Formats: sequence, C-alpha cells, structure tokens
Amino acid sequence: MTDGTLAGYRQSIDNIDAALVFLLAERFKVTQAVGRHKATAGLPPADPGREEAQIARLRGLAKQADLDPDFSEKFLRFIIDEVIRHHERVRDAG
Repeated sequence: MTDGTLAGYRQSIDNIDAALVFLLAERFKVTQAVGRHKATAGLPPADPGREEAQIARLRGLAKQADLDPDFSEKFLRFIIDEVIRHHERVRDAG
C-alpha cells in the first residue's frame, strides 16, 4: 500500500539525513585540521572552557529552534568526545 503523504515525509527525512551526514563530514575535516595544529603547537587535545561555551551556545540555539536543549547537549557532547579522541590519537602518533 502506498501513502503519498508518508512517502513525501520520508523523502524529506532522507534529504535531511543526507545533509546531516555531509555537514558532520565537513565538521570532522575541520576538527582533524585543528587536531593536527594542536599537536604541532603542543596544545592539549581538549579545551574544557571552549567545550562548555559551545554547549551553552548550542543549548540556547536549541531553545530558539524549539528543540530539547538536553538532547542537543547530548548530541554535541558525543561529537566533542569523538573529536577529543581524534586529537589524542594525532598527538600520540606524533
């Protein structure tokens, strides 16, 4: 059975998911460059002050977008933790 309305919603979701994947890929390309720079400059992989500022900023944006701020914080924390792991690997490899 075909439901045109549902199919349209699903197509939009698929497009959004694709955009999210490409945005995350671009973000990680930049954070990998940051990790290389930190390693060569002798900077620590993590920057807790920056992380907290980013989380606060994202929570504010989530509220403006009518998105659960707790969800947005969990999402960003997951990304930050992965970025730090990448930065640690770059540091330890060099």
